[in-house]
Amino acid sequence: MESFSLILAIVVVTALAFDFTNGFHDTANAMATTISTGAMKPKVAVAMSAVLNLVGAFLSVEVANTISKGLVDEAGIRPEVIFAALVGAILWNLLTWLVGLPSSSSHALMGGLIGATIASAGVGAVHGDVLVTKVLIPAIAAPLVAGIAALLATRLTYSLGRKADGNASKKGYRAGQIASAGLVSLAHGTNDAQKTMGVITLALVAGGAVAPDSDPPMWVILSAGLAIALGTYLGGWRIIRTMGKGLTDLQPQQGFAAQTSAATVILASSHLGFSLSTTHSVSGSVMGAGLGRKGGVVRWSTATRMFVAWGLTLPAAALVGALAEYVTGFGSWGTAVVAVFLIGSSAWIWKLSRREVVDHTNVNDTDTESEPAGVVTTAIAAVTPPPAGGTAPASEDPVPSFPSQATAERTPTTTTTV
Repeated sequence: MESFSLILAIVVVTALAFDFTNGFHDTANAMATTISTGAMKPKVAVAMSAVLNLVGAFLSVEVANTISKGLVDEAGIRPEVIFAALVGAILWNLLTWLVGLPSSSSHALMGGLIGATIASAGVGAVHGDVLVTKVLIPAIAAPLVAGIAALLATRLTYSLGRKADGNASKKGYRAGQIASAGLVSLAHGTNDAQKTMGVITLALVAGGAVAPDSDPPMWVILSAGLAIALGTYLGGWRIIRTMGKGLTDLQPQQGFAAQTSAATVILASSHLGFSLSTTHSVSGSVMGAGLGRKGGVVRWSTATRMFVAWGLTLPAAALVGALAEYVTGFGSWGTAVVAVFLIGSSAWIWKLSRREVVDHTNVNDTDTESEPAGVVTTAIAAVTPPPAGGTAPASEDPVPSFPSQATAERTPTTTTTV
């Protein structure tokens, strides 16, 4: 019983470590556009996001129940299986953070859990209907719905703001971006913190610590909320740079439209219990907002790398989770080997990241060259109504753009590439 209690404690600590990586990996979802347009200073933005992530963790347990009760068969799960699943999810989060790609922490967790469960109990232990309806379909639908909503919202925003006073609009959109970023942070805590709650609850059920079909205990909700908030505060600056500057160049109007659209989709999915990827939703809305502005260009080379990462997330995390489960099957020494491998790999990835540091001082620096408009961008631009009077150039913005506060407050530095 003592050794079992030890493995259960290891699982809980590892789950909170995953929650921490989820926080800094997904900070970009809430704050990248706000930081890139200069609506908030970087450190203030991540601090606000951290607080709202913590608050959001207490708003619902529907997504947690989807993971702990619906995705896999509780009867075939041991704590070691959950530990192996978390290893796969953490390593994928760290690898994609290192290269600055906004992949889905949610799908990394799902993939690790599916792979470890199949390795332990067979394919039958995974509930395929839940996987399809509450994970895979939302993964495809979320970026499309959020992207279309953001595109239309951007068009509407520019249309309504054509005759508005420039300075008043500038202040208004800054305030709107801050409010919508707060809403995304709240939605992220509501959706993503619950995934860790669900995993810990599943481990407690597997270990006999709580009854089957139980909701997450209060200490689980609190610890998961604190872990994701701390990770958010540290800021995943590499991914913030990609989301804010690498996909498209956003004006405040576009940032407001993108964040509002994404928050609406995320909160609706949380209410329905869908284990939605906030990364997919926000990335889709950012691209939609980029296409919604006359003359806006989405950098499809960056988007393509991001799509590839999305496609690899589930199978890659599942493979690592399955291998880790195989090793833990040899007993306590196997679990120890996996734990050492996780710690060593994490330290190695962090050391690699120190070779080229990205933080709040250079997050808005980028050497991304202007990318020619592709087929999609050209098609969108072709059906965009011209500005009133028809005399303004295609790239003119109704509201003057303004520089990033981070850029204005410091001397230009040498461009750093992630």
